Amino acid sequence: MILVNDKMQSGYGYELQEEEGCNFAPDFKPELTPQEMLELGVFEGHYLNDCQDEFPSSWFVRAKLSLSKPDIRCNCFKVKSRLSLYEWQQKGWIYQPDVRGWFQWYCRYYMGRRIPTVDALQIKRWKAFKRHKAQIEKNCKMFDFECRQKQRQALLQWAYNPFF
Repeated sequence: MILVNDKMQSGYGYELQEEEGCNFAPDFKPELTPQEMLELGVFEGHYLNDCQDEFPSSWFVRAKLSLSKPDIRCNCFKVKSRLSLYEWQQKGWIYQPDVRGWFQWYCRYYMGRRIPTVDALQIKRWKAFKRHKAQIEKNCKMFDFECRQKQRQALLQWAYNPFF
């Protein structure tokens, strides 16, 4: 049993039903692991800072983190490409029990937690985000990583490989 006790959530616990990184839904094929995302630089280095105990310590060995405040220099593309948690909450994009949003869901799913209704909803959202990859392919020359950096950073934050 994983017990959660951090700044945003306490009294929540969950069982891991699958091995880490295994047995994903057939239509969910993320291109990056949570560890790879953290190492490349996501969410201004400030997303999981107070809840690292919930996740494997190996994920944070080479993670680009900013412990005091969000810092876009920690992002892979050095640009801000996200809305605040408050804005996500206002838009109704936060689904219980994952109070931090999609990436927290993905980390827990990757570790082996399964909640079929929540998983189906979050996978649907992940699939819809792929439209940004199509826009980059349509509007950027191959390997031109200066082109559409905000969209590339956003792709990275949704477990899509932004390097194409």
